[in-house]
Amino acid sequence: MKQAPQEAAKRTLTLRDVSEASGVSEMTVSRVLRNRGDVSDATRQKVLAAAKALGYVPNKIAGALASKRVNLVAVIIPSVSNMVFPEVLTGVSEVLDGTGLQPVVGLTNYLPEKEESVLYEMLSWRPSGVIIAGLEHTDAARAMLKNADIPVVEIMDVDGTPVDAMVGISHRRAGRMMAQAIAKAGYERIGFLGTKMPLDHRARKRFEGFTEALAKDGLEVADQEFYSGGSSLAKGREMTETILTRTEDLDFLYYSNDMIGAGGLLYCLDQGIDVPGQIGLAGFNGTELLDGLPIQLATMDAGRAETGRKAAEIIARRAENAETEGRVELSPKIQFGATLKR
Repeated sequence: MKQAPQEAAKRTLTLRDVSEASGVSEMTVSRVLRNRGDVSDATRQKVLAAAKALGYVPNKIAGALASKRVNLVAVIIPSVSNMVFPEVLTGVSEVLDGTGLQPVVGLTNYLPEKEESVLYEMLSWRPSGVIIAGLEHTDAARAMLKNADIPVVEIMDVDGTPVDAMVGISHRRAGRMMAQAIAKAGYERIGFLGTKMPLDHRARKRFEGFTEALAKDGLEVADQEFYSGGSSLAKGREMTETILTRTEDLDFLYYSNDMIGAGGLLYCLDQGIDVPGQIGLAGFNGTELLDGLPIQLATMDAGRAETGRKAAEIIARRAENAETEGRVELSPKIQFGATLKR
């Protein structure tokens, strides 16, 4: 029985292969693929066409041995299932497109030890910069960020001291603003519904600002309901039923995010509760989810896409050795919708 001939051993394509296919020197091929140097458009297109036809992918790690950098930007966020963070990534991508820098995402699931391990792996690739959610990190993670010798931008929060640069809103200010609007509207019996906050530092800061501002108006949170795990409409319905059954005279519910706030709104409408007359509601984040509700939930826009854009701009400018701001604070904006009396 005849054996099938063995396939020729595969080998890694090199610059020489692209050089021979395009008819230009290896040095020129290198310049084109690294987007460096003065090369005519015709030559550039010839090289790119040859590389594409061959299926050649540059070994950027090898090319980084001299520069000690690769053209990757590590973007470390808690989750992509949370609607907040895809908008941040959109803003990052909008700016980095065309710069030669490519975002690579790492997920931490809100766990400090997971963030530490993700950061360790990503820094081992010697990226050109790091964009990381939040200001709170383990001592080991903070040490890695400080010693990385690359631009680091902490995002989504400015209530604290950054390792390098930070972009976002003040969550304490956001909480104060919502409390002031609720008090001004005449609500007095207020309930808070949100995530268990030891690991959600931004929600904790909003709650602190919220309660501080209420106290100045002689008010306090009359009841609270917390949950762990992911946000969902069903979770918002369940929590709202629980808190209203337990404390029947509440006249306002403040949710730590729009997802559970939307679930709460749907529960109230199903029960025939007059919103915002009998009870007012507000969430946080200003997500597109709210556009599909029967009535518009009050919320607060935290500038997520703009946060991503500003952070990426800092990384891109630092790559060109340009000076940048160390603190970029965006202004949260209340969207009153139809569930918060004005």
